[in-house]
Amino acid sequence: MKTGDKFYHQGEYIVENKDKYIGEKNPKYRSSWESKFAYWCDHATNVLRWSYECFEIPYFSPIDNKVHRYFPDFYMELKNNDDNIIKYIVEVKPYNSTIPPKKPKRMGKSFLYEAKNYIVNKCKWDSAIKFCASKGYVFKLITENDLFIQ
Repeated sequence: MKTGDKFYHQGEYIVENKDKYIGEKNPKYRSSWESKFAYWCDHATNVLRWSYECFEIPYFSPIDNKVHRYFPDFYMELKNNDDNIIKYIVEVKPYNSTIPPKKPKRMGKSFLYEAKNYIVNKCKWDSAIKFCASKGYVFKLITENDLFIQ
């Protein structure tokens, strides 16, 4: 799919270890990074169970003063080195989307778009953190800095 000058890799991830996947249908990822993370969940021995977009979390957006629905990318149950099972809700995003945009010398549409996008994402993540705290889960943002470690 082409949007502006950016290309997004989308498709269906074919789950290989079906006993680990929580869901009836193969997940439909929205980026190559989500596909890479799905592959990791599917094949990592310490990931016991995982799913894609299985939670709906309400959040309030100050941009339009409305409540919206947020579907975080992944849920996973991970066994750590101490054999404890930790439940995670994971969002996969580019690092630049996780930090406030730098104010340019001249205000333009690009900065306004990035600022609104960051504000909405921050509201989603704050709601996800509260949701996770109420369930005993951990919220984790995964960026290219995590996905492409050599």
